[in-house]
Amino acid sequence: MGAKAQSIREKIISVADDLFYRHGYNRTSFSDISAAVGISRGNFYYHFKAKDDILAAVIENRIAIITNVLQEWDQQSHSPRDRLFSYVTMMESLKDDIHRYGCPVGSVCSELIKLRNIYHSNATEMILLFRDWMVIQFSNLHYDEQKSKQLAMHLLSRTQGISMMSHAFADDEFLLREMQQLKHWIEAL
Repeated sequence: MGAKAQSIREKIISVADDLFYRHGYNRTSFSDISAAVGISRGNFYYHFKAKDDILAAVIENRIAIITNVLQEWDQQSHSPRDRLFSYVTMMESLKDDIHRYGCPVGSVCSELIKLRNIYHSNATEMILLFRDWMVIQFSNLHYDEQKSKQLAMHLLSRTQGISMMSHAFADDEFLLREMQQLKHWIEAL
């Protein structure tokens, strides 16, 4: 694949990711994506034969982004607490999008599970990346493996619940208040 074709493919993935997040996978069509990218349907089919193929590429791209973010956090700080703060701070920085569309990871996982889409387990891998990374952080805070897993699931479930409630009630302040409480909780560990 040439550089131009690769660039178009990457643009399709980026646009599809945004549309899937803002409108939902089920409510986004090939036509929506091709129109937003500015290419013909024929050119579109050169890159992706089916909508699920695009979804697979979007999830693969998100997994790569999450992996890179987690590696950056690991490199930025030697403190597991600071790394966990980075996660909470990221959630705070997404407040405007969460307010409008919900959590970028949680919302796609939820939709794909409801649709019984074949890629729902791939989407769940995004959450598992965060969970497994958190388990390491809690282990580095000297908790045993079982307790580290419990704490990681607690933090994930809290942030997902906060995201859902913030979205449902269109309440940015709620999200910010709850994320501050999570920071205090992490500090107290």
